[in-house]
Amino acid sequence: MSTRKGETHWIIPDGYIPPLSSGEQLSHESICILNLNEQEANLHISIYFEDQDPIERIPVVMKGKRSNHLRTSSLELNGKSIPVGVPYSIEVESDLPVIVQYSRLDSTQPELALMSTMGYPLK
Repeated sequence: MSTRKGETHWIIPDGYIPPLSSGEQLSHESICILNLNEQEANLHISIYFEDQDPIERIPVVMKGKRSNHLRTSSLELNGKSIPVGVPYSIEVESDLPVIVQYSRLDSTQPELALMSTMGYPLK
């Protein structure tokens, strides 16, 4: 009997790249993806904003049996990327079940804050 490990559709409603950092650590966010399948997973990541058009279906390939911490500041499609200091939400779609977590390192003050949460899986 095989057990499904992960889902194919995930939502992360709270995204925000702080515009300022203090000290040596740069504030950043990551979509942490785990592919437990033997095969590559083909993902599409969409970014939604409050007051501008989304950046839809950014392609990402995840190798089988691998983990990837994908910085949201590195996501780009047709020259469009996520601006700093602007709230956004994330949708992750995959052709194979994967596991999605979200992490934020906020270094806007000397006392660093790290937040991590699981994405919301849609079935």
